[in-house]
Amino acid sequence: MEEGFAVEIPDVTGGLVALLGLTFKEASPDRVVISWQVRPELHQPYGILHGGVYCSVVETAASVGGGLWLADRGTVVGVSNQTDFLRAVRDGELTAVGTPVHRGRSQQLWQVEITDADDRLVARGQVRLQNLSRD
Repeated sequence: MEEGFAVEIPDVTGGLVALLGLTFKEASPDRVVISWQVRPELHQPYGILHGGVYCSVVETAASVGGGLWLADRGTVVGVSNQTDFLRAVRDGELTAVGTPVHRGRSQQLWQVEITDADDRLVARGQVRLQNLSRD
């Protein structure tokens, strides 16, 4: 387990996380911080970061945080992802910070803000998660 993790999380180093090159800087039930480098492989045809990357990072941050909060009571799945793209990005490092808005018995709502190296907001999103009981 990496230093800074408040709770052990499942291995999320493969799959899409690896493909996007995401690095977890912090992960707890109350806050998830992810960073990554924008590179040409993640661009859309016009040379800027593909919107699907933002959506994927928003959902990843929310799902990891929501899963940590639900812990051994069950698992979470995303049921809604609303992501807004505010500023075009061609290169550099981006950081996503996810925090809970609401955590209830059956659902959670998380917000995620993505900023560039100059701390400018480039995208923001929210994800509604369904809490799936282990019972």
